Amino acid sequence: MRIVDAGVITQSPPGTDRAAYTFPALLARRDGSLLLTCRRGSDKDCADEWVELYRSDDGGRCWARMESDIPPARVGGAASSLRVLYLTELDEGHLLAASMWIDRETHPGAPLFNPRTEGCLPMGVFLADSFDGGRSFSAWRPVDLPADLGPPSLTNPLITLPDGALLLSVETNKPYHDAGQWFQRVVALRTNDGGQSWDAPSDAGFDPSGRIFHWDMRLGLAADRRLVSFAWIYDTEAGRYCNIRRRTSADSGRTWSAAQDIGIADQAGHPAMRPDGSVVLAWVDRFGSGSIRARAATDAGAEFDRSSEVVIYEHGGRAGQTRGTAGTLDDMSIWTYGLPYAEALADGDVMVVYYAGDQRAMDIHYARLSFDAL
Repeated sequence: MRIVDAGVITQSPPGTDRAAYTFPALLARRDGSLLLTCRRGSDKDCADEWVELYRSDDGGRCWARMESDIPPARVGGAASSLRVLYLTELDEGHLLAASMWIDRETHPGAPLFNPRTEGCLPMGVFLADSFDGGRSFSAWRPVDLPADLGPPSLTNPLITLPDGALLLSVETNKPYHDAGQWFQRVVALRTNDGGQSWDAPSDAGFDPSGRIFHWDMRLGLAADRRLVSFAWIYDTEAGRYCNIRRRTSADSGRTWSAAQDIGIADQAGHPAMRPDGSVVLAWVDRFGSGSIRARAATDAGAEFDRSSEVVIYEHGGRAGQTRGTAGTLDDMSIWTYGLPYAEALADGDVMVVYYAGDQRAMDIHYARLSFDAL
């Protein structure tokens, strides 16, 4: 692979409520346009965070911010901030938005994660429809999740399954003041009615001992109809991040293969699933080379080819591993680059979006990847 184009999409004036752009997600639409959603705020964890939409009609070379009418929502009756928004195209012109909202009133001024208990602020997952390309949205409707999942984290867009159902993956968290052991897990749920009702959740990543956490799981649907997931693995006993682990599912996420260490450290981005069956994975090597890189594999279960690797971003320094889960959660609020999201384009290229900058200002960047036959 090679980088054939790169640039910056957003403008982040330091000291404003747009100083920190993070959580980018990309959608290549059927009409050839590209939609980017991203989170902005005065810093990486703040009550004034919201989401913005950007559109490109020339393959990602030029971007314009859209004046989107995104309605407010409430979690448990409290006003909330909007952390992420993922878009799935259901039909021509019909987008389904999945969002993660954070309650900022119940614990005013508190950070997202409680450094004492490892608990999380109250959160919710909401859905809304847009029939005009993202310019306006319907009222939000909550996803009714089992209470034992705790505050839900959303790390992936809804996936349209081969039978037309939609799959939602959710990460579990503990309530804010819960000092008990955290048995972190990722679950998958399916809906056949556009999110009005959901089947029972099935485990997509879970260690019953509570030792291994599966953070920021990213999923994609391959051309052979298999689901593939990539998880950011944290070993709570050793107090360190491990290599990315991959699983595949041939039954729409109800059961998964054994976890496979793909030999890449450490945080996976959303994979680009190409029509020929190949997969492009971008990842953050924060503790090794201090960079964002990408590799390609011929199919969802194949080895990622070292010779295909490209360096998308170099930070210029490596981070040190922090012992203890609370320390790693604190670190997430100060990292200044990461969260790559790859999307296959209609012409065969792949675009990767990510955030990068410094403590004063962070922006959304893009890199367009092109490659010969795998």
